Amino acid sequence: MMFGEIMDKKVSSRTTSNKALRLNLDEKKYGTIVEIGAGQEVARQFFLAGAAAGTIAKTMSAYDMKFSDAIYGVQEDKRYVSNARVKAMMTQEFDLVVDRVSNVRAKSSRYFTYAATVAAKSFNRKNECHAWCGVRVQMYPGAEPSNITIHVRMHDETAEAQQEALGNLGVNLIYAAYYYFENPKDIIDSLSDNIGNDRIEIDAIEFEGPYFEDIDNRAINLHLIRSWKTRAIMFKPDGSVTVPADMLYKKNVLTIRGSFKPVTRLNVDMIEQGERSFNALNGLDGESTIAIAEISLNDLHGNDAKVPEADIIARVQLLNSLGYSVMISDYTRYFSLRAYFRQYTQLQIGIVVGMMNMRQIFDEQFYRGVEGGILEAFGKLFPDNTRIFVYPELENGEDVVDFTQLKVPENLRYLYQHLLVNNFISGIECSDKKLLKIYSREVLKQISSGQPGWEDNVPEVISKEIKDNKLLGFK
Repeated sequence: MMFGEIMDKKVSSRTTSNKALRLNLDEKKYGTIVEIGAGQEVARQFFLAGAAAGTIAKTMSAYDMKFSDAIYGVQEDKRYVSNARVKAMMTQEFDLVVDRVSNVRAKSSRYFTYAATVAAKSFNRKNECHAWCGVRVQMYPGAEPSNITIHVRMHDETAEAQQEALGNLGVNLIYAAYYYFENPKDIIDSLSDNIGNDRIEIDAIEFEGPYFEDIDNRAINLHLIRSWKTRAIMFKPDGSVTVPADMLYKKNVLTIRGSFKPVTRLNVDMIEQGERSFNALNGLDGESTIAIAEISLNDLHGNDAKVPEADIIARVQLLNSLGYSVMISDYTRYFSLRAYFRQYTQLQIGIVVGMMNMRQIFDEQFYRGVEGGILEAFGKLFPDNTRIFVYPELENGEDVVDFTQLKVPENLRYLYQHLLVNNFISGIECSDKKLLKIYSREVLKQISSGQPGWEDNVPEVISKEIKDNKLLGFK
């Protein structure tokens, strides 16, 4: 029986110790581990497993800022717990290990560097607990290195528990880079091995380099949601994945949920009119407001709708082409969406909806499984600085109906009046009555069947994107 087969049996349980031991016993894998901010928990796991001298050339922790800057330089964002800093650590330490030992070790060696920069729970203050972690690794001897970089949020209440979780995570990441590199989804699935539920959240991942050239980092990040590593991921207008804390920090947030399949002139008007009303009502100049188009992976019953990744990314691409930030989530109810944003900002939150969405919000069946029903839902939706902005619709094909004319069940009529009187719900104008006759599902049918005229119902840039890139079934 070959060595690899023997070790596969030994690590069938995939414990952290067994993973570390398998790496330690493979003389072809050799590298460094550098950790800043939460002890040296990853290195510790390798030493505890035994035979670490065969794997680890060096471990290091440069806690002092002056020492850290002297070793890794000062990054443009001047932050220590950042993507730029962890990549600087990975690059420098990998180059060092190759330069110093490649001429004395076997030619079959495959080198690596694991790096982490962490803000763990502080002793005397409440702080955001998060980390940037990454591994730079050779997939075969002499290969150009590849990177896997992740952003992690830690939810444990103590620094000791957070350190333990990060120790397991680091071993998982190094192990996955070597043994699961042919399937990035397997890499993602394995990252939470031996950590337990709800202790960490991975809200961004990036693959770079040889063996990963064909990976669409936008699409692979969707698997973070479907593998329960996070509830949402975010894209900047340039299409790159970003960390929610970076996008939302000290921002007033206005979001609109939709299928955006495709994004139509009606969708654009809802966003623009919503922004205008949101900023005016809150006395904002707009500079501190971020508008986010949100797409839920779930159906109305809270189940994954199984929409293909390529379909979702096509819609992200179209929204990005209009300059919008995009959020993909598995949230179904609006109060969960509000709670997500509230983790990152204490400023104003606005949610733009249509009349159809409002009827759903006032449907008591929508809250099945919520112990307090619709009252609990509204208590969670409107506790602080949160408002809903309602776009009108057409009735009988001609008459414009706004939020004041919404027909709700009789037993909820006074609840609705309470929300109106207290300005939790506001209306927004439609800039052109003709827009209310645009329906995304009808436009999509025209696109996929080759019918003419759909171009008039979408922004010009969207029409060009769909045709140039053959999106959404365009023929």
